[in-house]
Amino acid sequence: MELGQFDLECMPRTTIKGHALADFLLEFNSAVHDKALVVLHPPPTEESLEEFPHPWWILHVDRAVNNGGAGAGIVLLSPEGHHLMSAIHFKFYAMNNDAEYEALINGLKIALEMGVRNLITKSDSELVVNQVNGGFQARGLQTELYLRCTQRLIGKFKEVRLECVPREKNSNADTLEKMGSQQEAVLLGSIPLEIQEIPSIPEVEVMQVDEAPKETWMTPIISYIHKGALPEDKFKAR
Repeated sequence: MELGQFDLECMPRTTIKGHALADFLLEFNSAVHDKALVVLHPPPTEESLEEFPHPWWILHVDRAVNNGGAGAGIVLLSPEGHHLMSAIHFKFYAMNNDAEYEALINGLKIALEMGVRNLITKSDSELVVNQVNGGFQARGLQTELYLRCTQRLIGKFKEVRLECVPREKNSNADTLEKMGSQQEAVLLGSIPLEIQEIPSIPEVEVMQVDEAPKETWMTPIISYIHKGALPEDKFKAR
């Protein structure tokens, strides 16, 4: 109230420019001749950079397999809220679990290209999530190869959390993978559509089975089931 007579006006504080420190040093150079205002540090090393906390990114992945083919949808969300979206169309035959692994592998590769260190990955495939987390056992050579490839990529991050979420909470990736499976470039607009020609894992070699089976202990049993034929030996026939 006492200062009201001076007609004071409140002005918002502006950003302090970098040259303000230089002006201060020039103006008071003699007074601070023997005092250091700026502490010089050596350039940071990889070990020192590890001490700084890395922000968490969020990755949504999903897949679709239908008559139009197979595809994957990937949405990478930055800590600032920016979305990086990608749709992938598979030119090769892929079953549901294979396409789910392909979506996860491609999403991890995109995150690595963006320099992500800490990643939360969300997928609606309970089977794949539990296999990667160690809750379920991978059955089949092809599934085991997909699991190894995924674990190798996860090992390149500082920390990765893989979570299973309901499909309705994975809607963005779900829409992209449906477009990618049908290769609908018109609907995608500015979202990039990639074409993946071959799987991310090497093809599994299938052994050829000899068509002429050899005589085994099962041969007389098969003959009896198919033809009703019994062995000549009465004991074996009984």
